Amino acid sequence: MLHHIKLFFSVVLLLFFFLLSCNSKKTLPDKDIALLPSEMNEKVRGYIENIINSAAENQLRLQDSTLLNYYSALIQCYNKNDNKAYWSSEEKWTPNADLLFKFLDSAALAGLYREDYHFEKISRIKKELDTDSVKRTNAVLWANADVVFSDAFARLLKDLKQGRLVKDSLSYKNDSSRYRTFFEPCFKKIANGENINEILAAVQPTHKDYIVLKNAIGKFIDSMDTRTYTYLHFPFKDSSVFIKTFKKRMAEEGISIPSDADSSELNASIKKYQRLKGLVPDGKIGNSVVKKLNFNDRQKFNAIAITLDKYKLLPAVMPSKYIWVNLPSYNLKLWSDDTVAVDSKIICGKPATPTPNITSAIDNIILYPTWTVPNSIIAKDMLPGLKRSSNYLARKGLYLLNAKGDKIDASEINWAKYNKGIPYRIQQGSGDNNALGVIKFNFENPFSVYLHDTNQRYLFKNGVRSLSHGCVRVQEWQKIVNYIVRNDSMSLKDPQQLAYNTDSIINWIAQKQKHSLQIKNKMPLFIRYISCEAINGRIKFYDDIYGEDKALKQQFFAAK
Repeated sequence: MLHHIKLFFSVVLLLFFFLLSCNSKKTLPDKDIALLPSEMNEKVRGYIENIINSAAENQLRLQDSTLLNYYSALIQCYNKNDNKAYWSSEEKWTPNADLLFKFLDSAALAGLYREDYHFEKISRIKKELDTDSVKRTNAVLWANADVVFSDAFARLLKDLKQGRLVKDSLSYKNDSSRYRTFFEPCFKKIANGENINEILAAVQPTHKDYIVLKNAIGKFIDSMDTRTYTYLHFPFKDSSVFIKTFKKRMAEEGISIPSDADSSELNASIKKYQRLKGLVPDGKIGNSVVKKLNFNDRQKFNAIAITLDKYKLLPAVMPSKYIWVNLPSYNLKLWSDDTVAVDSKIICGKPATPTPNITSAIDNIILYPTWTVPNSIIAKDMLPGLKRSSNYLARKGLYLLNAKGDKIDASEINWAKYNKGIPYRIQQGSGDNNALGVIKFNFENPFSVYLHDTNQRYLFKNGVRSLSHGCVRVQEWQKIVNYIVRNDSMSLKDPQQLAYNTDSIINWIAQKQKHSLQIKNKMPLFIRYISCEAINGRIKFYDDIYGEDKALKQQFFAAK
């Protein structure tokens, strides 16, 4: 019996030490000196394997706590390279290592933040190995440097290709199929000595607007004000605290407001600032003033970074012909083989009813359309009006339809019993007074949104044109329909022919006839939210009308 007890405790003790040894973290030496440069590569190769294995047991961190963001991709790439170094050979940096360091040092020129790529550590290690002849013989230091350089390179590849505005579940970082199809080929090119700048250029978008915006960043950075300014939270709860903060922020702009300033002095100072910034000088602390004060150069750089990443979410190859609607600039461009065939002002959704980002294609066009009022507008705007007066619809040129499509008298309905919606359709007949104007461009989308003319064409004169319920009103609709029809006719083969042409459309419009035109060659459409663009080498910033960029910054660049 005693023998069995001793045997039991012996097994338990052995198991304890086994588990202890399994859970203990492997400790790598701080240095291993190579006596000759020719010995260095093999030593580094061995330590790279040890470093990678050790990180797996240390929550993907190196011994100095540096997190390997792309650990899984690194395993794939180092295994394929037999754990050989990518960035050094025989105590010397490869040309690509120097080029990578230079690229990271000026990462802002690509809309990136160099601190995302271990730059401080890379800079320190590189300086040590460049200037200290003793440390240059340390194989452990070279191996650590190689792994850190590789992790920075992997993240750089992903950020340039896919951007940073994607969920973790969709990121190349967590997509194991990308390790073989994306990361591994790029690392193989590094191993073969191909130029890293060409590798990095090849993964970036070829979209013209992306290229010209990126090329304009240098001029912006040259005059960039990197100081940290007081942020104004608006709207505010405590007016006295806000005014105190506001005065501090104005002082940072060089406009001093005395602490005991009365309302007239405060208004005068605000007007001065508004004139300097091209705002309406009404002397009031409104949203426009606060937005302008908060939108400093740091925030502008964030807008550039976000915009560049939005281009990375577009198709790798854009269609030869397509319509591009940019909401913050209130502009539409119809592109035809790298040439702008139509340039038009637009009116887009109000901040309360924003126009969504959409990728689709125009498949039919309606001349003199009727307008069926969306349920959202009925519930919010029209139902309260109907409760006030049964003549509400008639005054606005609208009529009521039941489920069968028959017109019914609004005065016969007890509107008081409806709160969120109604079991009827509200429609406006075609004609010059119709809200959709003369023409409507339809395309598939889940938002019931379309492009159309308007009966309020005078609104195109406004500078701020976020005024609709979500659809996009187009000023140059005639040029767009003419282009689409010509494009359709040019692709026909004998004996095919269209049932209409530009002349027939002109005649139908003159006669105010309703027609539906089916488009054979669907016109690709991209509705996007791009808050800055390069014009003549300088970056123009647009108002973040829906707060989309602000939300993206908080989600993806909160610490920037």
